[in-house]
Amino acid sequence: MTQAQLPAPRVLCAPPRVGLLGGSFNPAHEGHLHISQEALKRLHLDEIWWLVSPQNPLKSRNGMAGLAKRVDSARMMARHPRIVVSAIETDLGTRYTADTLAALQQRFVKTRFVWLMGADNLAQFHQWKWWQRLISLAPIAVLDREGYSNKALSGTAARRMARWRVASDRAGLLADFDAPAWVYLPIRRHPASSTAIRAEGRWQV
Repeated sequence: MTQAQLPAPRVLCAPPRVGLLGGSFNPAHEGHLHISQEALKRLHLDEIWWLVSPQNPLKSRNGMAGLAKRVDSARMMARHPRIVVSAIETDLGTRYTADTLAALQQRFVKTRFVWLMGADNLAQFHQWKWWQRLISLAPIAVLDREGYSNKALSGTAARRMARWRVASDRAGLLADFDAPAWVYLPIRRHPASSTAIRAEGRWQV
């Protein structure tokens, strides 16, 4: 399997429930693994796909490792049988999350996708290209992250999406909700950060 390919989700009696975690993974770290394990458990997902972005439009290319190196980093970190790593955006030819999600839904028509993001991304979500289209495509789960919860929940996107928020005690049903729907999960926070790892010199581009 090449780095751009994804396996078909495992055949189950019910439609597969797959969480999508996109990011630069520059590098992947224990925090990515932690929120993925929490999402698998809290959202009752069958799998999580880590989508390693060729280039995040909101991030500078300076200090960004090559795609192959970041994919390798993600694969070494994703030591879980239900986490799959891919750079499928290079195959789909998509750059923005809304386009990627729409393309995956066309390719995997029987799969129930949930978009996963950390609270840091919710805080800047309104800056994403076509973010309002994205929330209409699939449910979204936002996972708590150190230092971001207040900013995220009081931010522009959270306020505009308030009417579609699902209570955290119903998170296990999120994949079955029609979009727009989103949940904020107050999970145990993990201190790992790609920015800190690079600043400490533990990741060489």
